[in-house]
Amino acid sequence: MNTHVNTRTIAVVSGSRADYGIVQPILRQIDDDPDLALQLIVTGMHLSHEFGHTVDAIEGDGFRIDHRLETLLSSDTPNGTAKSVGLGVLSFSELWTSAAPDVLLLAGDRFEILSAAVASLPFNIPIAHVHGGEVTQGAIDEAIRHSISKMSHLHFTSTRAYAARLVRMGEHPERVHCTGAPGLDALLAARRWTGDEFRARTGTQLAPGTLLVTFHPTTRDPGASIRDFQALLTALEEVRRPLLFTYPNADAGGRKLIEMLEAFARDFPNVEVVRNLGTAGYRTLLETVDAMVGNSSSGIIEAASFELPVVNVGSRQSGRVRAANVIDVEGNSDAITRAILRATSTDFRTGLAGLENPYGVGRAAPQIVGHLKDVSPCPRWLSKGFYDAA
Repeated sequence: MNTHVNTRTIAVVSGSRADYGIVQPILRQIDDDPDLALQLIVTGMHLSHEFGHTVDAIEGDGFRIDHRLETLLSSDTPNGTAKSVGLGVLSFSELWTSAAPDVLLLAGDRFEILSAAVASLPFNIPIAHVHGGEVTQGAIDEAIRHSISKMSHLHFTSTRAYAARLVRMGEHPERVHCTGAPGLDALLAARRWTGDEFRARTGTQLAPGTLLVTFHPTTRDPGASIRDFQALLTALEEVRRPLLFTYPNADAGGRKLIEMLEAFARDFPNVEVVRNLGTAGYRTLLETVDAMVGNSSSGIIEAASFELPVVNVGSRQSGRVRAANVIDVEGNSDAITRAILRATSTDFRTGLAGLENPYGVGRAAPQIVGHLKDVSPCPRWLSKGFYDAA
């Protein structure tokens, strides 16, 4: 890690495997730059054994973790989530008192990231935000993301449409940069594992015809999460394919989904469940499985780079830009079954040849770090006006 005295310190917060996949290539770029010092802060799901203790994977990638903040309550309720936000604000406030960075880089829209942003305001810490301007109408992430955008001073968006939305929200165009999705950088650069490597590293056999299934809570309507997931499980039982499930996020309602998932896995021998795959393991899946099913943002942002068919269930990702590989379907078992059959058909897969991913080509991190080096945080830069677009 860079430890030069006269460097600019960039603090980066990660609270889950999802946002770590986004920031990992940025961390690498910062850590390798002689003009920058990385301050890595890990919190949330990373520190939970229930969700795979993914802090181990971060250290396995060679990063030194500067601070570990325990903020995630073992609770599956809106009350627990709200209290975790409050605990996060307290924890980050204490940290900023003694270790305030020159710039705070935040990615995405989870509640741990909101806590870091809120706590930074009284300390006048400049915020650079990745993945602003996006829309996910089925999750509270929608409000969190836009809130963080209004607290931020520099923006790195994944598509031009999202950059334009931030300008319409009053952010000055000079502060908004369309870089593409940085999560693609590491994913496209990772080496695909062989079948034997995958089995040795995960304890899981990748059978021909496997579907990758990832389903997260729809936090705007927790009841819909359970109904949609049950419909998905019913459809998966009908299609009779090998299934590989990854764990849901630690959002309100997530533990109920885990309970349903594990009960389903006990009843059917063709089901595998993994908590953490890492970047290379995940790339291996995206290049190997027949389709992805569920409601993960990965199906929207990353799968297109691998021409992978995606069945997107329910409203969680409603509003996001998507490529032609995504089939949107309501939480109805018959409709999901039909969508899976369509997604796994030879005609559909063949039609995705040469598909262009609207989220970029995997060269976002160098652009982001270049802008972080170019800006000069000062009182004038911290003072944001509302830009009235013509």
